[in-house]
Amino acid sequence: MRTNTRIGAALAAGLASAAVLATVSAAHGQEADTAQAAGLHVSDGRLVEANGNDFVIRGVSHAHTWYPGETQSLADIKALGANTVRVVLSNGQLWHRNDASDVASVVSDCEANRLICVLEVHDTTGYGEQPGASSLDQAADYWIDIQDAINGHEDTVIVNIGNEPYGNTGASGWTADTQAAIARLRDAGLQHTLMVDAPNWGQDWEGIMRDNAQAVYDSDPAGNTVFSVHMYGVYDTAAEITDYMNAFVTAGLPLVVGEFGHNHSDGDPDEDTIMATAQQLGLGYLGWSWSGNSAEVGYLDMVTGFDPAQLTEWGERIFHGPDGIAETAEEATVYQ
Repeated sequence: MRTNTRIGAALAAGLASAAVLATVSAAHGQEADTAQAAGLHVSDGRLVEANGNDFVIRGVSHAHTWYPGETQSLADIKALGANTVRVVLSNGQLWHRNDASDVASVVSDCEANRLICVLEVHDTTGYGEQPGASSLDQAADYWIDIQDAINGHEDTVIVNIGNEPYGNTGASGWTADTQAAIARLRDAGLQHTLMVDAPNWGQDWEGIMRDNAQAVYDSDPAGNTVFSVHMYGVYDTAAEITDYMNAFVTAGLPLVVGEFGHNHSDGDPDEDTIMATAQQLGLGYLGWSWSGNSAEVGYLDMVTGFDPAQLTEWGERIFHGPDGIAETAEEATVYQ
């Protein structure tokens, strides 16, 4: 999603740890690299845990950087059945920076509530079109700076490098910039699963992420990158949704619906098909968002005023409806 105040215009939106062991080949006298997964990682186009168990994301986004006092939200989201929460952070470009201490606290709260934690820098939203937005390179700076807060948590933390990192202007730069950001994070030693959002305010209506996903995936030396599409008004027919999801499944590349809603100012997404197809294909999804959207887009709140007893129509749908979170989510085995 663009932001909590600027959503109504335009198209809004392995190896998690690779410990390389050198062995000597008696036949060839050469060293061979054997990678051992120490956390969440991609295997055969699927997100799996260290034990090889398939992990299918079922959760929602929580706007932590705008509402840092709403720490009870993680427990409330878990209580409604989610296995994952996507946490909105800021690198300080557009909002107050979430420092390493704050990020460590968020990770601790996620783990205490038995949730997989997807951390994302929101300041990249609409780069090239939204004034002042952060580049992916600046987002990489942030992750490298606060990496001590997440290192050692590769089994519970996914790094969503930057939210909707291009608008509709200059979106062709997404491929090279995403590859460069991945390279910088790996060079800095981050071994987590990386999640990369599509351009075009996350909706990839030009097919830039879809068409270049293999090249981006191949650029990750850890082979541990997951792709995230945001489905709003661009995805208002069943065919558009199923075609996009199946393109990744056919290519053997990992995909998650990183944001979607039941309605939107740019059109009416088909949330029933999004959820049903994700369930059919075993793909993850993260709904936008728990609570705290601006009055303009309050229809995207799942609960009113951060109160889990006040589920909205959207909240009822995503948590308790067919193919919803309560019906389909399975807790990560790392917590079992």
